[in-house]
Amino acid sequence: MSIHRRGNSWRARYYGPDGRERSKSFKRKGDAERWLSQQRSFIVQGDWTDPALGRITFGDYVNAWLDSRTDLKPKTRHQYRFLLDVHVLPTWRNVPLAKMTFEGLFQWAARLAANELGPSGVRQAVFVTSAALDHAVRSGRIRANPARGLNLPRIRRRDYVFLTHEQVRHLADASGRWRLLILLLAYTGLRWGEATALRVCDVDLARRRIDVRHAYADVGGHLVLGTPQSHQSRTVPIPRFLANELSELVERKKAEDLVFTTPSGNLLRLPNWRRDAFHPARSRAGISNQLRIHDLRHTAASLMIQAGYPPKMLQEIMGHASITTTLDLYGHLYPDDMDRYADRLDTAIEEASTAKIRPNETGEGEAGKASGH
Repeated sequence: MSIHRRGNSWRARYYGPDGRERSKSFKRKGDAERWLSQQRSFIVQGDWTDPALGRITFGDYVNAWLDSRTDLKPKTRHQYRFLLDVHVLPTWRNVPLAKMTFEGLFQWAARLAANELGPSGVRQAVFVTSAALDHAVRSGRIRANPARGLNLPRIRRRDYVFLTHEQVRHLADASGRWRLLILLLAYTGLRWGEATALRVCDVDLARRRIDVRHAYADVGGHLVLGTPQSHQSRTVPIPRFLANELSELVERKKAEDLVFTTPSGNLLRLPNWRRDAFHPARSRAGISNQLRIHDLRHTAASLMIQAGYPPKMLQEIMGHASITTTLDLYGHLYPDDMDRYADRLDTAIEEASTAKIRPNETGEGEAGKASGH
């Protein structure tokens, strides 16, 4: 590492771990010395990156990154593409990776919020940006992710609507020909895309089980058949009354037929069904207009909890990737468990404290034997 004066500037030089020389000019010698010291520190700590790798623009890098994400579901890829094109790339398209800063990203996120994007939209835009920058760090193009630690607006979780058994029955009865679909959603916890992708061969009425293998997703107005949200199939139990009603529906269908379709046999589309079937049924049943179709899934979880389903079983039925998700969503619906188990512990302690040593056949207790008395 060396510093040489060249006219009115100072030229700092060093050799990187790859054996190639790097140099940079400064107006002041002190700035050149500090830069060399910083590079030396990066090399010693193993944090050094080739400056040339960080010169690629974020736009070029993030597009290549998204193209390489073969693990993404079509709907997720579509959402990422939308976020990048509308909210991210207009600001960062031509900015080199190495020039992206925490301060710049902080101001950008603040502008998104000021433009009434909404907390969820801001967080999603920052998430996809940060994910690409994380990949750039792992690829050795930049030392650290400048999007880490941004203070993002909090998302106010919408209050879920949990129906009672009676309300589910009223809603189902008010839905006419869609009664069975309402009951299926409210008593199995299937997502809309999973229920509309359900085939006759997925329903085992003898075992009273549904094998959830596929799900439809709306991708840019097109229904795309894929795997369930967690990428894993699962088995869901069917209440006996529901199995009996399902048997009447599927007995005239072929194994590969969809269980639920429009009257003309076409795929069900969420916006149309919500407008033409769900909202009118909700109104006729006198149920709050805050109820969404997805709340029937939450209703299923709440009714299962009331029936005594433990958290781990509920996780498997709902298809959550982790028990943490299940408890975050529904843990508050287990309000009495702590008291119940604490009471059991009290009982166990009382039994232990009052227990007496059973005498043996000779009348001597075990303690007496041990002491030799």
